[in-house]
Amino acid sequence: MVDNRYATALVISCVLSVLATVYLSVAVGTQHWYQYTSPPVRGEANISELRSLHDEFMDGEFDEKTYSDTLFRLNGTIGLWWRCVLVPSHTHWYKESDPTMVMKCVSFTLTQQFTPKYKEPGNHNSGEDMLRTYLWRCQFLLPLISLGLVVLAGLIGFCACLCHSLTPTLGIGMIHLLAGLCTLATVCCYLAGMDLLHRVSVLPDKVDGSLGWSLYLALISSPLHMMAAALLVWAARSHSQNYYRMTAYRVA
Repeated sequence: MVDNRYATALVISCVLSVLATVYLSVAVGTQHWYQYTSPPVRGEANISELRSLHDEFMDGEFDEKTYSDTLFRLNGTIGLWWRCVLVPSHTHWYKESDPTMVMKCVSFTLTQQFTPKYKEPGNHNSGEDMLRTYLWRCQFLLPLISLGLVVLAGLIGFCACLCHSLTPTLGIGMIHLLAGLCTLATVCCYLAGMDLLHRVSVLPDKVDGSLGWSLYLALISSPLHMMAAALLVWAARSHSQNYYRMTAYRVA
């Protein structure tokens, strides 16, 4: 029989785990990890350049410098799987005082996720930037590993419930701890990668960058996983110690 304290700890840890998984899933699937605020463009100056950047962004070949420059100039947002720009819905938008803006997004393909980064974005002769390359790949792989670990923990917990056993609880807690660390590492890799990108890229004047809500969701997910892990480990250790004391008492 499970003590009420342990049962309460298990229920709370399950709720925390579900919340963390939902937050991380939403963060991975959305593009608001980092966003740029560009100054409004008035008149016909630079209109052709912006249109060219937009067309290349939507339909051209994958190139880090091209899509980065477009993100800088067109209020772009970038996530783990998506890159988006905010553009007017009408062709002759520069003639309107307040044009209607729409967001257009392009996804990173699996091949693009593993494309090397270069020391000078867009210049393949500058040599591969190993640090940025592996930071990008880690920020793509680590959240998938984290979600996979949570699914594994859920399957083990479901089997443990069917067997009416608390024995796997300690292992489930350690799996949640690893999931939380993977999520935290994802955020760290992303921030480090963006910082390195801004060091090798020149931001246009009056363009500001800021962290988006998707990144904060992932950041919140990590401590939720760790709190769930702490509750599971406590329940497993406390129940085990209590069980051994009861066994020793009965034997005596």
